[in-house]
Amino acid sequence: MNILPPHELEDHPETDRSRSARPWSDKFGEAFRGLKRGIRGQSSFFVHFFFAALVVAGAIVLECSSAQWGLLLICIGLVLTAELFNSAVEILVRGLDEASRERVWPCLDIAAGAVLLASITAAIVGCLVFLRQLGEKLL
Repeated sequence: MNILPPHELEDHPETDRSRSARPWSDKFGEAFRGLKRGIRGQSSFFVHFFFAALVVAGAIVLECSSAQWGLLLICIGLVLTAELFNSAVEILVRGLDEASRERVWPCLDIAAGAVLLASITAAIVGCLVFLRQLGEKLL
């Protein structure tokens, strides 16, 4: 059963071969194609990306340590990954018939909740890192 929309079938590789027998270059190509689709297809991804850029700029200005950079980058990755999973669930639900959509609707709420939790966690970590850096700069 193919779950891709008809207009995307032509740019998706044939799946006649076993998925594990594919070369790594094909696997990475598919992963990058999925990343591109996730980024281009979701407006909320751009909101998260905008805030990620602000965090990077703030970390540069406040001269964060390597450990602080690591924390901030992990949080950025967590939020963007959660958003990509949320987008994948949304795409799957859109492909279902109306009756099935009604049964799996809570999955969309759970996926959105995961993005919210990741965002709140990242915001708390960012505040802790930036407040500490601001305190050190001002004192």
